[in-house]
Amino acid sequence: MQEFSPLDGALLIDKPAGPTSHDVVDAVRRRFGIKKVGHCGTLDPGATGLLILVLGKATRLSEKLMADDKVYEGTIKFGESTDSHDTDGELVASLPVPPLTLEQLNEAAATFVGDLMQTPPMVSAVKKAGVPLYKLARKGVEVPREPRLVHIYTFRFSAYQEPVGTFKMACTKGTYVRTIAHELGQKIGCGAHLATLRRTASGRFDVKDATPLQKILELSASDLESRVIPFLRLAASS
Repeated sequence: MQEFSPLDGALLIDKPAGPTSHDVVDAVRRRFGIKKVGHCGTLDPGATGLLILVLGKATRLSEKLMADDKVYEGTIKFGESTDSHDTDGELVASLPVPPLTLEQLNEAAATFVGDLMQTPPMVSAVKKAGVPLYKLARKGVEVPREPRLVHIYTFRFSAYQEPVGTFKMACTKGTYVRTIAHELGQKIGCGAHLATLRRTASGRFDVKDATPLQKILELSASDLESRVIPFLRLAASS
C-alpha cells in the first residue's frame, strides 16, 4: 500500500485581493519547502475567497477537484464597461444608468440561468498556441476564441444601490463571472463590469473552513500539517 505523508493533501486558503493564484502557490511552496504544489481553479488577482491548494501526492487529484461546481458572491457596477470586464481593466465606455429596481435586475439575471456558450475574454489565462490570451491582449492583439459550454445554476441580486448591485451565483467550473457581468450590462443597455468577487464554495468545500493566506504563511510546519486535508479522505470523496 502506498504511503502518504501528512503534507500529501489539500489546503483551504482564503485568498486576499492582490496576488495571483500562482503567487499563492509559490508562496506556500517556498515557505514550507514543498516541491509539488498546485491549485484547483484560478481566482483572478482582484478576487478573494476559497482557493484549494493540493500538496505533494495530492496534486494528482487536482483535475477532479477543479471540476467541482463553484459559488460566488460579488458586486457589479453598472454604467461602466472595461476591456477585462472587471475593475483591473481599462475603461472603454461610460453610459447613464437607467432607473433599475431589484426586481428588474433579477429578471435580467434570470435569463443567464441554464446552459450558456461563453467566449473567454481576451484578458484571461486561456492559451492560444501556447501563449496566454492576456499577454496577447497587452500587445493589442485580439484573436478568435472558442466558445465553451458552462452552466449557471443560480444568479440572483440581493441588493441594489445605484449603480452597484450585490449578487450570488452558483455555476460550473470555468465560468467567467466577469463576462456574465459585462453581458448583463449590455442586456440592460448601459454596460457594466465586475466590481468585486469572492468565491465562497467549491464542491463540498466552503470558505468558512479556509485559513487566510497570511496566517498560513505564519504557521510552523507542524501546525500546517494539522490544516491539511489528508490524501485518502480527498480521494474517497472525489
